[in-house]
Amino acid sequence: MPGPAMVVGLGNPGPEYAETRHNVGFRVVELLAARAGGGRFSKHKSNADVLEGRLAGRKVVLAKPRTYMNVSGGPVAGLLRYFSVPATELVVVHDDLDLGFGVIRLKQGGGEGGHNGLRSISQSIGTRDYLRVRFGIGRPPGRQDPADFVLKRFSSVENKELEFAVDLAADAAEALLADGLEPTQNRFHALSG
Repeated sequence: MPGPAMVVGLGNPGPEYAETRHNVGFRVVELLAARAGGGRFSKHKSNADVLEGRLAGRKVVLAKPRTYMNVSGGPVAGLLRYFSVPATELVVVHDDLDLGFGVIRLKQGGGEGGHNGLRSISQSIGTRDYLRVRFGIGRPPGRQDPADFVLKRFSSVENKELEFAVDLAADAAEALLADGLEPTQNRFHALSG
């Protein structure tokens, strides 16, 4: 029987960021919380909102750091210690500029691709060897600064597909917990983009 796993959605706290591209990780984890029994997130001393439940037949801790994205590592490291979850059982759901909108990709380890939230986590937990659910948000149009683009809301066209993409990312996170990386990659990379 596998031990507990942790799924962390990345985003920025506060209502002004709730609907932005950068907060898609929060959306996916909130959907997973509904699937895990629909309880409420509670404030944890590690500076994150957490919910404990079961997904894919496993005990899982769902978390949303209460810090800004670029300093997510401290809360994640604190949660891993508190719940005794090894980094190899950590799944981080995050936005990805290098993937087209709604494309879902899964990987373990590797670089952070310029994502400051991932960089903060890797530095704080001392390894890059954790699972990632990459949620494509596309590239900024024209010469728009990527830092501005990620803090904008999805377009009306994207919003029509957003719920489907969030659902697919949540399915992928659950499949990672149940089946591991390679079978999940084989299944979901063919479904999305």
